[in-house]
This record gives sequence, C-alpha cells and structure tokens, in this order.
Amino acid sequence: MNPAPTKRFSSRIKDYILYRPGYPKEIISFLAEHCGLKSSSVVADIGSGTGKSAELFLENRNMVFGVEPNMDMRLAAENLFHDNPLFISINGTAEQTRLPDHHVDMIIAGQAFHWFDYTKAKVEFHRILKPGGYIILIWNERPVNQVGFMGAYDDFLKEYSTDYEQIDHRNVNETILAEFYAPDTYKLEEFQYKQVFDFTGLKGRYDSASYAIPAYDPGYDNAIKELKKIFEQYQTDGNVVMEYVTKVYWGKVGK
Repeated sequence: MNPAPTKRFSSRIKDYILYRPGYPKEIISFLAEHCGLKSSSVVADIGSGTGKSAELFLENRNMVFGVEPNMDMRLAAENLFHDNPLFISINGTAEQTRLPDHHVDMIIAGQAFHWFDYTKAKVEFHRILKPGGYIILIWNERPVNQVGFMGAYDDFLKEYSTDYEQIDHRNVNETILAEFYAPDTYKLEEFQYKQVFDFTGLKGRYDSASYAIPAYDPGYDNAIKELKKIFEQYQTDGNVVMEYVTKVYWGKVGK
C-alpha cells in the first residue's frame, strides 16, 4: 500500500531540500501587477512542505503562514526560516488550516493542490481568505512528448516509479479547476524554469519524488543503473538540463 499523502515524503526530506526546484522570481512581480500582491499582504502557503514556495514570498517581505501536515517537512521549513519572524509554521491541512476566519490576503499552493480534497479545501479557503483575495496554484511541470534527455527521463519515470502516472499533478484537469474556482473563473500564466544537474543531482532529483522507487526496494539498483545510462547518453560537460514550464493558475474562489 502506498503511504498516505501526509507521510510519503518523510523519507525523502534531504533530497527534497537539495534537489527539488524552486520557482521563478518573476511570479512575484506578476502577482503584484495582476492580483495586487504587496509586501504588506498576508499569505497562506498551503502544503508548504520544506518552504520552496514560501521562500519567494518571504523575500518579498510577506508574512507567510506555512500550513503543512507532514511533521518532517514542516520541521525542515522551520529550521530553514528559524530566524525569520515573518514565517509562521502551522500543523494543518488544506481542509483544516487552523487559521482564523478571513485572515489572509492570498492563498498559494506550490506543487500541492493535487493532494487536496478539492471540495473541502474550497470551503476552507473561502473561510480564511479576506474578501477579494486570490488563490494561486503553482506547478513546475516537465514538458511531455519531448525528445532527448527530457523524453528519456519521462520514459524512465513511467518504468521505474511506484505510481507516477496515478499521482501525477497533471491529473488536475480543466474540469477540476473550473469547479474549484466556480462560479468565478481562473486564468493561467506560464514561466520558463530549469535546473542543471550532474549525476548526483539528477539521482537526488529522482529520489526526492514521492513516486520514486525507495532505496530499500529490490528494483532500486536497476533503476539507478538505467538513470546513469540516460545521464551518460545526454550529458554535456558533465551536466543535463531539467526543463520546466511553471504554471500559475490564479483567480478568486466563489461561494
């Protein structure tokens, strides 16, 4: 049985911190222009994990409530931001954030929305958001149907993962998003982003994923051998480039 969403990253914290991508800094200026984000805006980061998405907003001097149910990930974020009074860590979920009514100006979810109970989260988000506030859903998405390294890596994941296609965040489709934002609508903005990896980094990036074969599994060594072959085939000067399209969905959630 696969681990519950709140537990499945616990054994991957170190790799998650080191090798998971952050987010383009341009998101902040975009949200300032289109959603009224100011440095005084209070932000709830739902499923805040180790702080990858919170970091953007803390650099903008926003107060950020990091709501995260996984203790190991929550502690990692608390350690990262231990000297920043603008970060407030909360043991909560998207469905029960433990935040007061109408308390935040903006809600963000970076690489997390596909884990939520959408119906319950919508009710909770409406409760904690101030009138007129925005909900921002962000994903770093690897382009599909690519040639070269990106295509080979995607094929690798389909073969050497526990449930990659079942839990892929791309399963969150337009119908789900339309229902979540209804009766209002949402818009989409895209940004380009990338990571450059040597083999240690590429292995760490794979190991950080919730669907990666765990190191204790009998099939793990074969997976890493295959990953090494892909790296050697496509590396240039000892590195490969992991490309992303960062998708930012934004809108207001109606009652």
